Amino acid sequence: MPPRGAFRHQFGCSLTGAVPLRSCGPSGSQVFARQRPPILVQDLGPDYASPDDRGFVARYQATCHCGAVAYEVQADPVDAKVCHCRGCQTLHGAPMQWAAIFHKRDVRFTSGVDHLRFFDSARNRYERTLPCKVSCGLCGTPIADEGRNMWLAFPTLFDFGAPPRVPDAFRPTCHIFYGMRVMDVVDGLPKWSGHKDLSTLLAERRS
Repeated sequence: MPPRGAFRHQFGCSLTGAVPLRSCGPSGSQVFARQRPPILVQDLGPDYASPDDRGFVARYQATCHCGAVAYEVQADPVDAKVCHCRGCQTLHGAPMQWAAIFHKRDVRFTSGVDHLRFFDSARNRYERTLPCKVSCGLCGTPIADEGRNMWLAFPTLFDFGAPPRVPDAFRPTCHIFYGMRVMDVVDGLPKWSGHKDLSTLLAERRS
């Protein structure tokens, strides 16, 4: 398997917005998309750190698989969780999603904003309607979930050294939507039936 970023210079153009006008979504639903020009840094809005902010001191860096999209954060995440909802399972092709939550003001893009692709999973549309899913339009790597105020980053995209040593701040504090799980997890963490602190705590099954 080539290392992450090995394909960065093999792509000569952005695929942002270059998706079929109509395709099949989950359960046969239709997914609609429109051709759009590449997004620019300023299009992300004032909630994110500016590339020109000299007071920004990067603490962690993250990239997609091909290396086209890169960003950095200047603070530890405010929380981290593992989500077992059906949407995360299907969109990640995995039994669960691990996310670290940052304030948008602590996130700064350093390259590849024009390659970002946005998907509104609630309406099956390729558009930036918050909250939405963010991925690389070149290699398809899921980049983050973008909320109205927060950036839910995927820790496996961060450079934690070799071999990786995950900082304690990135370690999950709980499981959410655990009632939808496809496998049991025995780790001693709280397991919520829905959102953290807003749903029922479920018992952990031990074999």
